[in-house]
Amino acid sequence: MDRRVRVRFAPSPTGPLHIGGVRTALYNYLFAKKHGGDFILRIEDTDQTRFVKGAEEYIQESLKWCGIEPNEGQGYGGDLGPYVQSERKPMYRQYVDQLIEADKAYYAFDTAEELNEQRENAKKQGLPGWQYNAVTRQYLKNSTSLSADEVQEKLYAGEPYVVRIKLPRNEEVRFHDEIRGWVVVNTANMDDKVLFKSDGMPTYHMANIVDDHLMKISHVIRGEEWLPSAPLHVLLYKYLGWEDTAPKFAHLPLILKPDGNGKLSKRDGDRLGFPVFPLQWTDPKTGDISSGYRENGYFADAFVNMLAFLGWNPGTPQEIFSLEELCEAFTLERVGKSGSKFDPDKTKWFNQQYLREKSGAELAELIKPQIGADVSDEFLAGVCELMKERASFTHELLADNYFFETPSEFDEKTIRKKWKEHTPQIIEELTAKYESLNNWTSAEIEKTFKDFLTEKELGMGAVLPNFRVLVTGKGMGPSMFQISELLGKEEVIKRLKSGIEKLVQA
Repeated sequence: MDRRVRVRFAPSPTGPLHIGGVRTALYNYLFAKKHGGDFILRIEDTDQTRFVKGAEEYIQESLKWCGIEPNEGQGYGGDLGPYVQSERKPMYRQYVDQLIEADKAYYAFDTAEELNEQRENAKKQGLPGWQYNAVTRQYLKNSTSLSADEVQEKLYAGEPYVVRIKLPRNEEVRFHDEIRGWVVVNTANMDDKVLFKSDGMPTYHMANIVDDHLMKISHVIRGEEWLPSAPLHVLLYKYLGWEDTAPKFAHLPLILKPDGNGKLSKRDGDRLGFPVFPLQWTDPKTGDISSGYRENGYFADAFVNMLAFLGWNPGTPQEIFSLEELCEAFTLERVGKSGSKFDPDKTKWFNQQYLREKSGAELAELIKPQIGADVSDEFLAGVCELMKERASFTHELLADNYFFETPSEFDEKTIRKKWKEHTPQIIEELTAKYESLNNWTSAEIEKTFKDFLTEKELGMGAVLPNFRVLVTGKGMGPSMFQISELLGKEEVIKRLKSGIEKLVQA
């Protein structure tokens, strides 16, 4: 790298942060950390009509939860702020004037109604893709078609206007994308985008170029939806004389819906039953609540690990990466060009792997607030150790309440298939063996059980299911010998005896 790496995540505060946005932030973070650079948060609120209260705070909280916090930017400080575009309003005008003076931009006075009329007329002539460009600008109301006196008159009169970039008629724009390679677009396929509005606010196109330049951004890593705008941005760097310090571009592939084609949306999550936002979001206008990964029981590091693989791969079979390992392994060269289908089941799998890596004691601390019963930390850790191989989320560790209370019902299928006329006697004899067992460990409980089967010439299937159902009420679950050790000798024998009594009476 020939200059200090400085990247930015620049979301708009128009609502909750989609996981596609979180992935963009993540890739910027990983790239910055990989190269010892800076990761900046900038809030792009040029479109004040779409501003949503609470969205900026939501963005910051989401990044914090994911562990990918910026080291500079809105809420974090820095020498190149302000980091909210609306607060930078005074600095844009000079660059717009510079473009106008260099004949690279012009004033346009057309009203919205007049432009709609142009589009409708074009449609009637079989030209639906009407554009404001080098050809059409000649007969519209702008400073390229009006005299200098007419333009000044309109400006003095306070007539509403916008400033548009003045694109050449037939010129190739070439730039190298770090993911997609060379991109070539002819200006004949582009239009004279609005750069500045008469209310003094720049559009995204102008503001983000000026801000990236002034904040010394070295790489712009953003979503694929901005690829069509990149040629315009390349030209703006050129027209402003900033070509030599222009950032390198990398446009990330889309995150696609799990079924069919198209970009993943909130509607897909609602339809298929999974979140598309990192945190729960309450719409300030409607009160509607959208679920989040945090509130659905996902670990932040599992969520981040999953996101990293939606578009990037390390080139090895390894799938589980800590954030530090991702920083070390990440390269833009390993980011794919094509979209990645979101897989809800794979997302659960990632969470399951992270849950299994935690100790029983760590998991016990996480679920302790959910426990109503008065149990020791050691006992709760034991429950977690037994249950974690069968769980994807921490709340599933408490799915079976037999650890905390004697079962009142027994699995009907097990009773119907396995409970025979002679079963009570077999269980009573097994119970007697356990009553005389002094060393109550899972190994000794299992040995006693198997010795009993050998002595009675019984198969495992004739005794173990009934043993399980009497102690737990369930037809399946973790090792019965480990469950028995955890519950304790007295409790297991009590449950065996009371269970036999209930079933005999039934």
